[in-house]
Order: sequence, then structure tokens, then C-alpha cells
Amino acid sequence: MEQTIEGRCLCGAVHITADAEPMAVRTCWCRLCQYLGAGSATVNLCFPADAVHVEGEVHWYESKADSGNDLRRGFCPTCGTPLFSVAVQRPHLVFIRAGALDDRSIAAPQATIGVKEAPEWACLNPAIPAHDGQLPPVA
Repeated sequence: MEQTIEGRCLCGAVHITADAEPMAVRTCWCRLCQYLGAGSATVNLCFPADAVHVEGEVHWYESKADSGNDLRRGFCPTCGTPLFSVAVQRPHLVFIRAGALDDRSIAAPQATIGVKEAPEWACLNPAIPAHDGQLPPVA
């Protein structure tokens, strides 16, 4: 990889770097992501956990996904920006929210998941494969 991927929260208190290309990029319309996305979907990039480095304090909220996985969602405690998701059952993977990236051009979704929970007004791109639920884990 030629360059490091960088990102940050709204206030700049948390700085993120990733030393790898994303393994997958997905838009998610599950109900949990709609809460995180202020009613819309989230766009999430999957990285190997050992390639992601964080400077600054991150607070974590734990919940259970529809899949049964135990999820940890990281956010900036100062400005509240949603930054990460980690499944406890797959600690080797970290999902970074696309909105936190400095260069969002690398965040073009390869799939849309959770579409059965999308509201009827949701705009779904017909060129991107859509799935009612979650896809199998990336790795």
C-alpha cells in the first residue's frame, strides 16, 4: 500500500490511521445502523484490526446484533462522532465509518446489506448488490 488511510472525528480529538486497503465496503440499513446514521444507512469499511491505529480517547457502547454477535461501537466522547464497530467474536476485524475518513472516495460500497429493514423512502443503488440481511464474515 502506497499511502496510509487517515480519518478523524468531528472535533479532531480522535485520529485514525489504517495501513491496509479495506477488505470490504458495505452500506448497511439494519436498524442498529439507522440509529448510528441518524435514520439513514451507514457506510462501513472493514480493515484488519492490526492495521488500524487510533490516537485519542474512544468510548465504547456494547450491544447485541440481530446475528447474535456481541458488538462494540466506538465513538468520540467529546463530539459523539460514530467511528468504529467491532464484533467481539471477530476481534481481528475493525469496521470504520466512512464519514470519519479524510478521503471518502475509497468508501464506494461493494454491497448493501440489511435492506429488509430499510424504510420505503431509502435510496438503493440498483448497480450495487443488495441483500436482505448480513453477508458472511469477510475473514
